[in-house]
Amino acid sequence: MTAPHPADQPRQFLEYLFDTAVKRALPLHNTAAFLPKPPKGRTLVLGAGKAGGAMAQAVEAFWPADALLSGLVVTRYHHTPKRPDGLPSRIEVIEAAHPVPDSAGLQAAQRMLALTQGLTKDDLVLCLISGGGSALLTLPADGLTLEDKQRINQALLNSGANIAEMNCVRKHLSRIKGGRLALACFPAQVVTLTISDVPGDDPSIIASGPTVPDATSCADALSILARYKIEVPDAVLSLLQQGQLETPKPGDSAFDGHALHLIATPQQSLETAAEAARAAGLNAYILSDEMEGESREVGKVHAALARAVALKGQPFSKPCVFLSGGETTVTIRPQLPGTPRGRGGRAGEFCLGLALALQGQKGVFALAADTDGIDGVEDNAGAWVEPSTLSRSLTLNMKIDHYLDRNDAYGYFDALGDLVVTGPSFTNVNDFRVVLVL
Repeated sequence: MTAPHPADQPRQFLEYLFDTAVKRALPLHNTAAFLPKPPKGRTLVLGAGKAGGAMAQAVEAFWPADALLSGLVVTRYHHTPKRPDGLPSRIEVIEAAHPVPDSAGLQAAQRMLALTQGLTKDDLVLCLISGGGSALLTLPADGLTLEDKQRINQALLNSGANIAEMNCVRKHLSRIKGGRLALACFPAQVVTLTISDVPGDDPSIIASGPTVPDATSCADALSILARYKIEVPDAVLSLLQQGQLETPKPGDSAFDGHALHLIATPQQSLETAAEAARAAGLNAYILSDEMEGESREVGKVHAALARAVALKGQPFSKPCVFLSGGETTVTIRPQLPGTPRGRGGRAGEFCLGLALALQGQKGVFALAADTDGIDGVEDNAGAWVEPSTLSRSLTLNMKIDHYLDRNDAYGYFDALGDLVVTGPSFTNVNDFRVVLVL
């Protein structure tokens, strides 16, 4: 595909960079090189995440047709790509809810543990792990119900906790995450293929690390719950205090011989987008693939950098793009009486903060989107900002700060026709942000 001209078609050009980044992370492009040889026994595929369906299809495409292969993978609703050949799958794919778990995810986790029964040292378990697996692979610890997990999960999402903090709690309140799935597979060989959606690409954080040892503790989980004022049942609180919900740790012999491969990462996608921008004649800079913090505040920082480039020509030379990734957070503000509940996700809230701080700066355009194609729980991937964003909203009597006050990025950008809508991408390397300065 030929890139649109950045100056003539800035919106289309930024969407082209986003598409380029997403394609770099698709499982079909990244799986074959990391597949092990078929074992003496059978191969069982287990997996969870937003890319789960596409990862399963990639394994089937490259796995020898005459080798035993079966398994179960859980992905988000509507995130299973259609098989191009129309043939039945050897790996079953189940869909469940994200970001708040449901009974379908619970049943999938129960079935996965059941499938591990009877494995031998001659067998191979191929685990396919991607972002979103924490919610999709839910199996509450003793003393917790699914309803408890749903409430705690929603409270974590609303709290402003970062992904490492959220997944620390999730691991200690689960019977399958935090390395416990790998323990259930013993004595089989375990090979994990993972697509990173977390800052730092730590495999113990991706989907709460169901197949890798966990260095965090019950005490860490208790500290996080206290910091964000999240309540758990008294019986579970007591188990955490006594250390009875501890996860398997690094050095545990049950992980000996296991292998893990990162098959796609945020940095790889950012680098691919930067290369595409340079090919179009622009300077391109990657700020970081590990950005965290409040989405609106990260937007303000990007705006300050863009204004410095536009007005002073520093620290970058224009025309240019600068890109960033990572996982920001949105702290949900209390709903004001008489106002509709806000809608939107991290990318949209970033764009609100960016647009407000840019104040219509000439020559600056931006796109922020989630690489899985869904921003939060809405039907958009993200949003688009241009110099006329604020002025167009004012003609509609829309004040951007009012939308920020109620976390309503979706409502704001929907009214302007500036939502980025792609549908599920079947991968997930988290936030993608790109700012173009002409």
